[in-house]
Amino acid sequence: MDRVLVTGGAGFIGSHFVKRILRGEDIAGVIVLDALTYAGHIGNLGEAFLSPKLTFVHGDVRDGGLVDALMEKSTAVVHFAAESHVDRSFSAAGAFLSTNVLGTHTLADAAMRHGVRKFVQVSTDEVYGPLTDGSATEEYPARPTVPYAVSKAAGDFVALSYFHTYGVPVCVTRSSNNYGPYQHPEKIVPLFVTRLLKGEAVTLHGHGQHVRNWLHVEDNCAGIELVLRDGVPGEIYNIAGGLDLTNKELTGALLRVCGADWDSVTYVPDRRANDIRYSMVWTKIADTLGYRPTQDLAHGLAETADWYRRNPGHWAPLLRHPHVYPPRNRPAPGAEEGHGPCVT
Repeated sequence: MDRVLVTGGAGFIGSHFVKRILRGEDIAGVIVLDALTYAGHIGNLGEAFLSPKLTFVHGDVRDGGLVDALMEKSTAVVHFAAESHVDRSFSAAGAFLSTNVLGTHTLADAAMRHGVRKFVQVSTDEVYGPLTDGSATEEYPARPTVPYAVSKAAGDFVALSYFHTYGVPVCVTRSSNNYGPYQHPEKIVPLFVTRLLKGEAVTLHGHGQHVRNWLHVEDNCAGIELVLRDGVPGEIYNIAGGLDLTNKELTGALLRVCGADWDSVTYVPDRRANDIRYSMVWTKIADTLGYRPTQDLAHGLAETADWYRRNPGHWAPLLRHPHVYPPRNRPAPGAEEGHGPCVT
């Protein structure tokens, strides 16, 4: 039975994944390691704390001693922990490189020493860079353009180098844009939804023609679980299958589910280095591991908007004080400050 170390497990995608794998009868335990920065909140794990299989550790993936101690207790790793917001990377590129590259190295090195059976590096379609036409397969070269994407691509290469050099069983997943409940309101879907719910305007960069593929977070987590269980070491797996939309088309869908109209939309100059289009081929994970996305975009966006409508206590403090941790961000009851694990 697996004992899985999940880094960044209190973040948006990580917390959904933790809840998912805790249901697995072949999962003996899950250790969540999270630094609880602006995007990671203890409240995201919610009912997961009812599971006796969960251990929460407040700490940093760059802490070699802590990572080594946790890796010794683990048989597999799923590495979500990352600085992840493109706009933030423009003013804090060093922090992105430190966490996303050095943190990955710290984990991969510990995984090598302790002989884990699988190391899943969770990445993004942004490492392929913008494509004016066509779609990137897993063999497509990485051509990232912004500090965030560069740091993720470098982390991927670090992890894969541990496969090629030391035989660490590394797999890399690269997903398209995720959406769903619990996402930090700096991202476009929750940002627009929360503003529209408050009767405020939303802004589109340029002419709103940037294209992204939108994938429900549960579909991404299903793909990552398949890779954890059956992925071939050394392989990269693209995870997509939602719907390609321009940002203007996405905005129209969000206006509909929030009961607003185009009078709520203003246009602003495009941000710097805003890649025009991302697109991936995801037949590999479908053909080899049986991956099939199940979430309809219209239904998923409506459910997501409804979650934000019903849970203002989760996101309202982040809008007012985006750099201050809300009360739910404290370690769980019984946890020590710093690196103390909390078993609940």
